[in-house]
Amino acid sequence: MPRLPEDDLTIEPPMVQTAPLTPTPPPKTSRFAPGSIIAARYRLVALLGRGGMGEVYRADDLTLDQPVALKFLPEGVAADPMRLAQFHNELRVARQVSHKNVCRLYDLGDADGRRFLTMEYVDGEDLASLLRRIGRFPQDKAIDVARQLCAGIAAAHERGVIHRDLKPANVMIDGDGNVRITDFGIATVAIDVGVDVAGTPQYMAPELLAGKPASTRSDIYALGLILFEIVTGRRPYDAKTLGELKQLHDTGTVTTPSAIVRDLDPAVERIILRCLARDPDQRPASALAVAVALPGGDPLAAALAAGETPSPDMVAAAGETDAWPVAKGLSALAFVAIAILLCAGFAGRTTLARLLPLDKPPAVLEDRAEQILGMLGYTEPRGDTAYGFGRYAPYIPWIGRRDSSPTRWNILGNDRPPAFIFWYRTSPRDFAPRQLALHVTPSDPPQSDTDMHTVTIDMRGRLIGFSSVPRQFDDAPATGAESPPWPRLFEAAELPLAAFTPVAPQWAPRDFADARAAWEGPLPGSDVRVRVEAAAYRGRAVSFLLIGPWTVPTRMQSFQRPLSDRIGLAILVTVTIVLLAGAVMLARYNVRLGRADRRGATRVAVFVVCTELAAWLTGYHHVPDLRTEMLSFGAIASDAIALGVVLWIIYAALEPYARRFWPEMLLGWSRLLSGHVRDPRVGRDVLLGVAFGVAWFGLDIVRRLLPQAFGYPATVPRLGDATTLFGAAQTVSTWSTVILRDLQIAFGAVLLFVVLRLITRRASIAIALGMTIVLYWWSSITVTPVLWIEVTYEIIVVAMFTFVLIRYGLLAAAVARILAGLCEAIPFTLQVSHWSATPSNWTVAAIVLLAVFGFYASRAGEPLFGTFTPP
Repeated sequence: MPRLPEDDLTIEPPMVQTAPLTPTPPPKTSRFAPGSIIAARYRLVALLGRGGMGEVYRADDLTLDQPVALKFLPEGVAADPMRLAQFHNELRVARQVSHKNVCRLYDLGDADGRRFLTMEYVDGEDLASLLRRIGRFPQDKAIDVARQLCAGIAAAHERGVIHRDLKPANVMIDGDGNVRITDFGIATVAIDVGVDVAGTPQYMAPELLAGKPASTRSDIYALGLILFEIVTGRRPYDAKTLGELKQLHDTGTVTTPSAIVRDLDPAVERIILRCLARDPDQRPASALAVAVALPGGDPLAAALAAGETPSPDMVAAAGETDAWPVAKGLSALAFVAIAILLCAGFAGRTTLARLLPLDKPPAVLEDRAEQILGMLGYTEPRGDTAYGFGRYAPYIPWIGRRDSSPTRWNILGNDRPPAFIFWYRTSPRDFAPRQLALHVTPSDPPQSDTDMHTVTIDMRGRLIGFSSVPRQFDDAPATGAESPPWPRLFEAAELPLAAFTPVAPQWAPRDFADARAAWEGPLPGSDVRVRVEAAAYRGRAVSFLLIGPWTVPTRMQSFQRPLSDRIGLAILVTVTIVLLAGAVMLARYNVRLGRADRRGATRVAVFVVCTELAAWLTGYHHVPDLRTEMLSFGAIASDAIALGVVLWIIYAALEPYARRFWPEMLLGWSRLLSGHVRDPRVGRDVLLGVAFGVAWFGLDIVRRLLPQAFGYPATVPRLGDATTLFGAAQTVSTWSTVILRDLQIAFGAVLLFVVLRLITRRASIAIALGMTIVLYWWSSITVTPVLWIEVTYEIIVVAMFTFVLIRYGLLAAAVARILAGLCEAIPFTLQVSHWSATPSNWTVAAIVLLAVFGFYASRAGEPLFGTFTPP
């Protein structure tokens, strides 16, 4: 059985199974004498050491007048292409890693046929000889060395470099006690890892000895072995042969550090034993996770104090990993459950769809619209149909101008005149709305084809509008005997024709008509007089309009954008172009320096693309035509990808600065992007974000109800997203749209604070200016008629958002903004069995489930309700 040598043996790739494990003894004398001049630039001072991967000399760089180290390829193998390739690999791989705890490599040279590397000279001692000399480190110093080791290894792993030969002999301790990781001779890039076995058997993970490829987890195992030696002064496995070493790995027998050092901190022992787990999946995910688990200290704060920008992995690994206290979690969960039910109950008093009767579901209203079309003689086959809800646009502002009482919206319960309408469209062809629109609307696509019809009715099924496109070509001669269907129109509108007086027509129909008529009379159930305008072509109705004092001829009103708006738009476009160009250059700069979080930026971009495609999939008016569907999908996908690319650029440009200025702001966000969905920090931030989002929605309800409580005119009711009333698919589409919009808002707010921090160089000034800009950005003073209520609300929500962002982080702030946006879009109700309750029920359930998930994740695997200790 081959014996393991007393010193560390490095197995170079590829490993030949039949080769002896004991290396050929190196020559006792060096080829170069002290004082020799190498490559006309370096003067050798002394031989520092030799090993299987070459000889290392201390030398003076005569050009730069500074000490360096020269590493020569072993004599006799300089002509070996494989060894030369390995030498080149060390330079190529090691130069990818730039960190204060990694020995820097400079260049590749040649002297008398021998290749050498020039590298940073570390005036100190390797860890192996130091441990042989002093035995073991004191615990405080051991933890300090361990942290530096973790930082250097993490820097290599972040660049995709696996060392494969971590051992005390390849760790230098300089005169100031700083760690330098050296010897990347057999290191490799993660994507180039093969099955070749390489390394030092005493420091190889079990899977490497079994012939499996190296990974970052195998480096973590070697790190655990080094940490074991640092704190105990001994190796965990005392094996004399390679077979004995494998047997020890197979049995999983390892001496615990505390069996050697009785007063060892249990936290140190726990993390060492986790690193030495036989199963790679049970080891810490990264070297940063090891550093975080060590007692005391904060690697994030240490990086900031050293003037470094913490890496995304460091940010993700930093901070607390313990369970959130049960009392706090349950309090937040209870608040969400109670508050969302209260908000759902009071939101109906501020939502247009809940202030009027919704007696008939869409299927009934659709059938009523078809009945009206049949009454008017339009019974041809339907190529496609579409319908929707909407606000009767001119009526609400008219009430606002006419009535200034606190109860002015009570009239909406009469539903006549209607404030909420149902429209129904038919077409002989498939409806194809403009490519970036998700829904068919009364005007999109335009009503231009023969036998396109639009029927508009109120929520009780009474006709209030109709238009139809007559035949484009009709060769049958007009007989003049066709009678216009005026009585049928009045019957569909439930208007008494006898109570109306004929008057001269004034309103032109949208399409050609050969007969027009108009009437004026009282609107039943109200105190207003209305005008009815109707038109027909060859005895078939083509137009019907119910015109009240609120109706405005919108198609004949010209619009002239004010000069100030045009100047503002020009400034906005210019600033946007300049900022985007600057972001492109800054992103390129960060990527070249390796500072950009390309993984995080890519995941954000992919999420944006998927979210927009989800909105298209669930909300688009799909038709059974492949070409139309592909055109629509292509347009949406192009828009989503363009948005994703822009966000990727902005993220890569400014996220590194956010990571440097406010790294704790990104803790939960970075962990979520890293795939740690059930991380306790992610759970805490999600739960707090839900709580603050519901509170935000509650404040919005209060500001809308407060004016009438003080005797002021009632606030204009919100419309929300009426498409959600059509069921679960439209609700999911609205969720996707709101998530995409409000995520950009939260993301933009963070970037605003970062830009201001770059400009002002003071965090407090940047936060104050940022709050001012966000206040102006979000300001909607026209919502309520009372200025002090509106200003107070805006200040509170901006302060709350900023507090959540700075105190709890981007993830909590984004969840809060998204939840507030969702609640504002959904027509809530507590009538859970009503046909219109689907969006409300689904949204309430989603909010509660999200809060429950946040509480569950925040407990970090601990008992959800804690442990009960009997008295």
